[in-house]
Amino acid sequence: MIILVSSCIFVCFISFLIKFLYEIWWNPIRIQSSLRSQGIQGPSYRFYYGNSQDMVKMRMEALRSSTELSHQLLPRVQPHIYFWINLHGKNYVSWLGPRPQLVLTEPNLVKEVLSNRDETYPKPEFESYVKQLFGNGLVAITGEKWNRQRKLANHAFHGENLKGMVPAMIASVEMMLERWRQNEEKEIEVYQEFKLLTSEIISRTAFGSSYLEGQHIFDMLGKLARILNKNSYQVRIRAIEKLWKRKDDTESEKLEQGIRDSVLKMINKREEDEKTGEVDSCGSDFLGVLLKAYQETDESKKISIDDLIDECKTFYIAGHETTSSALTWCIFLLAIHTDWQEKARQEVLESFGQRIPTSDEITRLKIMNMIVNETLRLYAPITNLIREVQKGSRLGKLVAPSRIDIIVPPLALHQDPDIWGEDAHLFKPERFAEGIAKATKNNIAAFLPFGLGPRNCVGMNFAMAETKISLSMILQRYRFTLSPTYVHSPTFLIAVCPQKGLQINLQAL
Repeated sequence: MIILVSSCIFVCFISFLIKFLYEIWWNPIRIQSSLRSQGIQGPSYRFYYGNSQDMVKMRMEALRSSTELSHQLLPRVQPHIYFWINLHGKNYVSWLGPRPQLVLTEPNLVKEVLSNRDETYPKPEFESYVKQLFGNGLVAITGEKWNRQRKLANHAFHGENLKGMVPAMIASVEMMLERWRQNEEKEIEVYQEFKLLTSEIISRTAFGSSYLEGQHIFDMLGKLARILNKNSYQVRIRAIEKLWKRKDDTESEKLEQGIRDSVLKMINKREEDEKTGEVDSCGSDFLGVLLKAYQETDESKKISIDDLIDECKTFYIAGHETTSSALTWCIFLLAIHTDWQEKARQEVLESFGQRIPTSDEITRLKIMNMIVNETLRLYAPITNLIREVQKGSRLGKLVAPSRIDIIVPPLALHQDPDIWGEDAHLFKPERFAEGIAKATKNNIAAFLPFGLGPRNCVGMNFAMAETKISLSMILQRYRFTLSPTYVHSPTFLIAVCPQKGLQINLQAL
């Protein structure tokens, strides 16, 4: 019996060892060799850690380095991608642990990956902290479930529903401007102001509440995002994770449960308001659309309570961080380029004077649109679009091995001199005077602030309306310049943001 048990243990150990070595040694070397034979170079795979330690080191050095007032974000925000593109070419492979990551910055290949409609390149399954942050919301899911929930989101944020959100956006901006008016200090830190503003707008338009009611959710999501950011290049062993939890694991689980409880409380309140007649049916906002789907009797249209919670989490995060980022960098660039600030102000005043703008008037602001697009080009909120090759497939001339991540970094495409010219790092809104197609030389994959293809950002129109309304109302009331106390320190948390805030000086008109 002892010999039999010992033999079984030995066989299990050998099986585990063979599988372990295959995953962390043989398979990476095989994939690396296959890609190199096809002309895809990159930093060499290192046992177990891959290139993760190099990524962390380069990132920390970039954050510690002093930054000139330059719009070349890639060396600062993604220094490893900047370094390896220059060393190995526009497409290369690197390694996050034993997991290969094929980085693509050629527009034709990027278009092929992001435009795919047959799920050849789906979203990879999120792990660890990313899954806790987004759950199984629209950002993460695939297949029929994604189709169903995408339709719900499209219904909530397009057409007449979007127009109906404009009054709440305007009311939120007016609240912010009233705070500014009462502030006796000329200098204002606008990044935090815009985070508060976008939180208020999301709470009002999507969930029928105020920022104060959702503040606890925003705070917990922010803490969870910081844990995710701190661990973004960590290589983890699943077997050990099951036996031993780190402090961040315990903290993230508490935050995830706290967010779930808070969203459930919000859902229960809406259901109570429905019963007492305080809201018509479930309401017409995003939460109302989700609740109707949750209460649906047709199983093919019904979503679960977990789906409902995860979609709420996703929109709280995506709608809050990306828009506050876009607004911040728009104000930053206009504070530096006061000639463009004056052009935008003149357009606003000629279009609707000092009165409140309508949604139709906002869409017709040509100069404003040029400025916003150029800001999104230089300071794209999202740094990576991620897909996965699940089956070996042909990508251009490349035969891509299965189970390899594809990373598309918008910042690299947005400042490619082959597309945008040698002045790609400069703020020149006139690039977009004749539209995006003309600006990109018809390379639609060269401009990706909201992604591309069927999985582009569902909240794009919402974000653009929110940004243009906010900028218009600020320009109606203030001139502004960059404060001498400002330190240029762009970094990435959930979106690209100023590490040390954005301080501007206001002058009332």
